Amino acid sequence: MASTTGEGSEPAFWDPSHCTGTPYCPPRCPRFIDAQGTGLVIRPYEPTDWEALNEMYCDYAREHRSMGLPPVDDARVAEWLEGLTERGRNLVAIGDESVVGHVTYVPQDDPEPEIAVFVHQESHNRGIGTELCRHIVAEAVVEGLEALVLHVAPENRRAIHVYLGLGFEVVPSESTDTKMRLSVEHANVVTNPTAADVGVGGD
Repeated sequence: MASTTGEGSEPAFWDPSHCTGTPYCPPRCPRFIDAQGTGLVIRPYEPTDWEALNEMYCDYAREHRSMGLPPVDDARVAEWLEGLTERGRNLVAIGDESVVGHVTYVPQDDPEPEIAVFVHQESHNRGIGTELCRHIVAEAVVEGLEALVLHVAPENRRAIHVYLGLGFEVVPSESTDTKMRLSVEHANVVTNPTAADVGVGGD
Protein backbone atom coordinates (compact mmCIF):
# COMPACT_ATOMS: atom_id res chain seq x y z
CA MET A 1 0.00 0.00 0.00
CA ALA A 2 1.35 3.41 -0.89
CA SER A 3 2.16 6.06 1.67
CA THR A 4 0.01 9.17 1.95
CA THR A 5 2.26 11.05 4.34
CA GLY A 6 3.61 14.40 3.22
CA GLU A 7 6.83 15.99 4.43
CA GLY A 8 7.24 19.52 5.78
CA SER A 9 4.88 21.98 4.13
CA GLU A 10 4.35 19.84 1.02
CA PRO A 11 0.81 18.55 0.38
CA ALA A 12 0.27 15.00 1.62
CA PHE A 13 -0.09 12.39 -1.10
CA TRP A 14 0.96 8.84 -1.80
CA ASP A 15 4.40 7.61 -2.80
CA PRO A 16 3.78 5.11 -5.63
CA SER A 17 7.36 3.77 -5.59
CA HIS A 18 6.36 1.24 -2.92
CA CYS A 19 3.05 0.26 -4.50
CA THR A 20 3.02 -3.37 -5.60
CA GLY A 21 -0.57 -3.57 -6.76
CA THR A 22 -3.03 -6.30 -5.82
CA PRO A 23 -5.60 -8.42 -7.68
CA TYR A 24 -8.22 -6.07 -6.25
CA CYS A 25 -6.88 -2.98 -7.99
CA PRO A 26 -8.93 -1.49 -10.85
CA PRO A 27 -7.70 -2.14 -14.40
CA ARG A 28 -5.12 0.57 -13.77
CA CYS A 29 -3.94 2.06 -10.46
CA PRO A 30 -6.17 5.05 -9.64
CA ARG A 31 -3.35 6.90 -7.92
CA PHE A 32 -1.36 9.21 -10.15
CA ILE A 33 1.30 11.87 -9.63
CA ASP A 34 1.31 14.53 -12.32
CA ALA A 35 4.24 16.36 -13.88
CA GLN A 36 4.13 18.96 -11.09
CA GLY A 37 4.36 16.33 -8.37
CA THR A 38 0.72 16.66 -7.37
CA GLY A 39 -1.23 13.57 -6.38
CA LEU A 40 -4.54 12.87 -8.10
CA VAL A 41 -7.06 10.05 -8.26
CA ILE A 42 -8.57 8.76 -11.50
CA ARG A 43 -11.70 6.75 -10.91
CA PRO A 44 -15.11 5.90 -12.40
CA TYR A 45 -17.63 8.73 -12.56
CA GLU A 46 -20.32 8.67 -9.88
CA PRO A 47 -23.64 10.56 -9.91
CA THR A 48 -22.40 12.66 -6.98
CA ASP A 49 -19.69 14.04 -9.35
CA TRP A 50 -22.31 15.68 -11.58
CA GLU A 51 -22.15 19.21 -10.17
CA ALA A 52 -18.34 19.34 -10.09
CA LEU A 53 -18.01 17.90 -13.61
CA ASN A 54 -20.68 20.20 -15.01
CA GLU A 55 -18.94 23.16 -13.35
CA MET A 56 -15.62 22.15 -14.93
CA TYR A 57 -17.19 22.24 -18.39
CA CYS A 58 -19.10 25.47 -17.81
CA ASP A 59 -15.78 27.06 -16.84
CA TYR A 60 -13.97 25.63 -19.87
CA ALA A 61 -12.19 28.45 -21.71
CA ARG A 62 -13.54 29.09 -25.20
CA GLU A 63 -10.06 29.10 -26.77
CA HIS A 64 -9.41 25.57 -25.52
CA ARG A 65 -12.57 24.10 -27.02
CA SER A 66 -12.06 21.96 -30.11
CA MET A 67 -14.43 20.91 -32.89
CA GLY A 68 -17.34 22.48 -31.02
CA LEU A 69 -16.75 20.61 -27.77
CA PRO A 70 -17.46 21.09 -25.02
CA PRO A 71 -20.49 23.21 -25.89
CA VAL A 72 -20.36 26.88 -24.97
CA ASP A 73 -23.83 27.44 -23.56
CA ASP A 74 -24.38 26.14 -20.01
CA ALA A 75 -27.70 24.51 -20.89
CA ARG A 76 -26.12 22.70 -23.84
CA VAL A 77 -23.23 21.60 -21.63
CA ALA A 78 -25.71 19.97 -19.24
CA GLU A 79 -27.59 18.26 -22.08
CA TRP A 80 -24.36 17.01 -23.68
CA LEU A 81 -23.02 15.78 -20.34
CA GLU A 82 -26.23 13.96 -19.53
CA GLY A 83 -25.88 12.02 -22.78
CA LEU A 84 -22.30 11.03 -21.98
CA THR A 85 -23.01 9.92 -18.42
CA GLU A 86 -26.14 7.99 -19.40
CA ARG A 87 -24.76 6.21 -22.48
CA GLY A 88 -21.02 6.06 -21.97
CA ARG A 89 -18.26 4.76 -19.76
CA ASN A 90 -16.87 7.74 -17.83
CA LEU A 91 -13.83 8.36 -15.65
CA VAL A 92 -12.88 11.53 -13.79
CA ALA A 93 -9.59 12.92 -12.52
CA ILE A 94 -9.88 14.34 -9.00
CA GLY A 95 -7.35 16.88 -7.77
CA ASP A 96 -7.64 19.33 -4.88
CA GLU A 97 -11.07 17.85 -4.13
CA SER A 98 -12.44 18.95 -7.52
CA VAL A 99 -12.86 17.40 -10.96
CA VAL A 100 -10.03 18.54 -13.22
CA GLY A 101 -10.39 16.04 -16.06
CA HIS A 102 -12.84 13.66 -17.73
CA VAL A 103 -12.59 10.87 -20.28
CA THR A 104 -15.41 8.88 -21.82
CA TYR A 105 -16.19 6.32 -24.48
CA VAL A 106 -19.68 6.22 -25.93
CA PRO A 107 -21.88 4.38 -26.60
CA GLN A 108 -20.81 1.94 -23.93
CA ASP A 109 -22.34 -1.10 -25.66
CA ASP A 110 -20.65 -0.45 -29.03
CA PRO A 111 -17.72 -2.79 -29.83
CA GLU A 112 -15.88 0.26 -31.25
CA PRO A 113 -17.04 3.29 -29.25
CA GLU A 114 -15.65 6.80 -29.63
CA ILE A 115 -13.55 8.34 -26.90
CA ALA A 116 -13.18 11.96 -25.85
CA VAL A 117 -10.93 13.45 -23.19
CA PHE A 118 -10.97 16.91 -21.62
CA VAL A 119 -8.79 18.53 -18.96
CA HIS A 120 -9.60 21.93 -17.45
CA GLN A 121 -7.26 24.58 -18.83
CA GLU A 122 -5.76 25.29 -15.40
CA SER A 123 -4.57 21.67 -15.28
CA HIS A 124 -3.05 21.44 -18.77
CA ASN A 125 0.54 20.27 -19.36
CA ARG A 126 0.55 18.03 -16.29
CA GLY A 127 0.11 14.63 -17.97
CA ILE A 128 -3.46 14.26 -16.74
CA GLY A 129 -5.01 13.86 -20.19
CA THR A 130 -2.51 11.16 -21.13
CA GLU A 131 -3.18 9.23 -17.93
CA LEU A 132 -6.94 9.53 -18.43
CA CYS A 133 -6.47 8.02 -21.89
CA ARG A 134 -4.44 5.15 -20.44
CA HIS A 135 -7.25 4.46 -17.99
CA ILE A 136 -10.02 4.41 -20.57
CA VAL A 137 -7.96 2.11 -22.80
CA ALA A 138 -7.37 -0.20 -19.83
CA GLU A 139 -11.13 -0.23 -19.24
CA ALA A 140 -11.66 -1.17 -22.89
CA VAL A 141 -9.20 -4.05 -22.54
CA VAL A 142 -11.02 -5.43 -19.52
CA GLU A 143 -14.43 -5.01 -21.16
CA GLY A 144 -13.25 -6.91 -24.22
CA LEU A 145 -13.95 -4.15 -26.73
CA GLU A 146 -12.65 -4.57 -30.26
CA ALA A 147 -11.37 -1.05 -30.73
CA LEU A 148 -11.62 2.59 -29.75
CA VAL A 149 -11.95 5.45 -32.22
CA LEU A 150 -11.58 9.20 -31.90
CA HIS A 151 -11.57 12.39 -33.92
CA VAL A 152 -9.01 15.13 -33.39
CA ALA A 153 -8.34 18.43 -35.10
CA PRO A 154 -5.43 17.88 -37.54
CA GLU A 155 -3.58 20.91 -36.17
CA ASN A 156 -3.60 19.42 -32.65
CA ARG A 157 -0.26 17.72 -33.16
CA ARG A 158 0.41 17.28 -29.45
CA ALA A 159 -2.77 15.26 -28.93
CA ILE A 160 -2.07 13.20 -32.05
CA HIS A 161 1.41 12.43 -30.69
CA VAL A 162 -0.10 11.21 -27.41
CA TYR A 163 -2.63 9.02 -29.19
CA LEU A 164 0.04 7.51 -31.44
CA GLY A 165 2.04 6.65 -28.32
CA LEU A 166 -0.95 4.76 -26.94
CA GLY A 167 -1.19 2.69 -30.12
CA PHE A 168 -3.80 4.62 -32.10
CA GLU A 169 -3.36 4.77 -35.87
CA VAL A 170 -4.67 7.33 -38.34
CA VAL A 171 -7.38 5.76 -40.49
CA PRO A 172 -9.24 6.98 -43.61
CA SER A 173 -12.19 9.25 -42.98
CA GLU A 174 -14.57 11.39 -45.03
CA SER A 175 -14.37 14.06 -42.31
CA THR A 176 -11.91 16.95 -42.35
CA ASP A 177 -10.93 15.90 -38.83
CA THR A 178 -8.22 13.33 -38.24
CA LYS A 179 -9.78 9.97 -37.38
CA MET A 180 -7.76 7.52 -35.31
CA ARG A 181 -8.41 3.94 -34.28
CA LEU A 182 -6.89 1.69 -31.66
CA SER A 183 -7.20 -2.08 -31.90
CA VAL A 184 -7.59 -2.88 -28.22
CA GLU A 185 -5.53 -6.04 -28.40
CA HIS A 186 -2.56 -3.92 -29.54
CA ALA A 187 -2.96 -1.21 -26.89
CA ASN A 188 0.27 0.12 -25.36
CA VAL A 189 -1.20 0.36 -21.85
CA VAL A 190 -0.37 -1.59 -18.70
CA THR A 191 -3.25 -2.77 -16.53
CA ASN A 192 -2.83 -3.40 -12.79
CA PRO A 193 0.62 -1.72 -12.83
CA THR A 194 3.26 -2.68 -10.30
CA ALA A 195 5.80 -0.34 -8.73
CA ALA A 196 7.82 -0.32 -11.96
CA ASP A 197 4.84 0.92 -13.95
CA VAL A 198 3.45 3.63 -11.67
CA GLY A 199 5.15 6.98 -12.19
CA VAL A 200 5.03 10.66 -12.75
CA GLY A 201 2.95 12.14 -15.56
CA GLY A 202 4.51 13.09 -18.85
CA ASP A 203 2.71 14.87 -21.70
